[in-house]
Amino acid sequence: MTYATDRLHEEIAYVAYHFHWSMDEILDLEHHDRRRFTQEIASLVTRAETEG
Repeated sequence: MTYATDRLHEEIAYVAYHFHWSMDEILDLEHHDRRRFTQEIASLVTRAETEG
């Protein structure tokens, strides 16, 4: 099973935008780690929006 290219690009852009990591750094992550970072970022963004 392959991971959808569009979804991969979304994850890369999301992590790069929020953490300012390079594409290579993000692609070096295992899939589950990259997904975990996107989930944690989303949680932080949501929390900031509700608190701010």
